Amino acid sequence: MEQRDEPTKDQKIWQVVIAIPAGKVASYGQVAEMAGLGRQARYIGRALGKLPPGHSVPWYRVIRSNGQIAFPQGSDIYQEQVALLGAEGVEVINGRVAMGRFRWQ
Repeated sequence: MEQRDEPTKDQKIWQVVIAIPAGKVASYGQVAEMAGLGRQARYIGRALGKLPPGHSVPWYRVIRSNGQIAFPQGSDIYQEQVALLGAEGVEVINGRVAMGRFRWQ
């Protein structure tokens, strides 16, 4: 009988994040639920932090459930996330995204 490798917890998270369409965002909790991880929203950020160099996972589409960018305003990574979201048409105003307008699903 052939044995198939199951995706790791991190790989499940990355697969969900890859599925988020351009111009949409998802919360850490939403990604956790869709990856079958229940209420492990805090783990999502750690998994995204483990992405290998040169990856194509759109990590910047994952934000807090209240629409807030998780990084400190003014930091390089915050500026990068805002720029990447803006390039996809997602408006970030005062560090927040309007979840009613841009939330995936």
